[in-house]
Amino acid sequence: MSEQDFSALSTTKSIQLSHGGGGQEMNKLIKGLFFKAFDNAILRSEEDAAVLTLEGKTAFTTDSFTVSPLFFAGGNIGKLAIAGTVNDLAMMGAQPQYLSCSVIIEEGFEIDKLKTIVSSMAKELSISGAKIVCGDTKVVPKGCADGIFINTTGVGKIMQTGISVRNLADGDAIIVSRDVGRHGAAILMAREGLTLESELISDCNTLWPAVEALIAAGLDIHAMRDATRGGLSAVLNEWAQASDVGISLVEDDVPVSEEVRGLCELYGFEPFDLANEGTFIIALPQAQAQKALEVLETFAACDNACVIGSVNNEHTGRVILTSGWGSRRYLDLPQGELLPRIC
Repeated sequence: MSEQDFSALSTTKSIQLSHGGGGQEMNKLIKGLFFKAFDNAILRSEEDAAVLTLEGKTAFTTDSFTVSPLFFAGGNIGKLAIAGTVNDLAMMGAQPQYLSCSVIIEEGFEIDKLKTIVSSMAKELSISGAKIVCGDTKVVPKGCADGIFINTTGVGKIMQTGISVRNLADGDAIIVSRDVGRHGAAILMAREGLTLESELISDCNTLWPAVEALIAAGLDIHAMRDATRGGLSAVLNEWAQASDVGISLVEDDVPVSEEVRGLCELYGFEPFDLANEGTFIIALPQAQAQKALEVLETFAACDNACVIGSVNNEHTGRVILTSGWGSRRYLDLPQGELLPRIC
């Protein structure tokens, strides 16, 4: 694309229906913005389908992102789309390799906002080394979408097999990589226009570097899961049911920031139910827990990683939470619509 073509895009302040019409305007948008940000040889080939070379077992995932608001403390829908898909691959012990990216943009959406979103996507891709190799752009009339929706699909090479929701074993330690509930709380703040004395930002972050280090350390990881919708509660309940085990959790051992705790008290939420976008849970033999923590603590986003519970054969299929007072209760799957559009 010539400099003249790119300058023409730069002078356009908002997306028009013609940007999705398949003509010159669409060509300028795709090549002047998306190709420039996601540049790689496969994408530049401009074929109807990307030609990939895959070896060994491959993980494959897809997700759609419709978060509201589009921009929040600690990220935006673009960063979220890349981190979310890359993290799903990482949780299967897979090195992220290739992503697709499809965007549905509402007529009138500001070009500057689109540039910011695309730029954050490119930056997040650089963390894992994954490449966007194909995509699609659609523009819909005003009122038919909420600004922009993004779908990303990813594939990655499995570097460690045997990681599964069905592989938890009696005696496993349960580790959380950092404090929980940040993303859900940050979205709530942005949606309600709340301000706090202390700055609270989403934990939205790419997890592959930390997972790669855990795999390199030779740990026998039984299960991993990023605690997104439904938070910690959903992950542990899914594990307990899928592996037919009981999970015991110590409430005071689960890290929760004061800001998140305060918001939960204000709105009556359970911090363990709130969504995360850069926090993951690990199950592995108790004997390897300390080594796992030592690996995680080398990453800034995991500096308060800790053991929060264990796997046992008591109350199979359920999660038991022990409070600071010594009382015990079931930690159930979240119910109802707590925070719509968190991803």
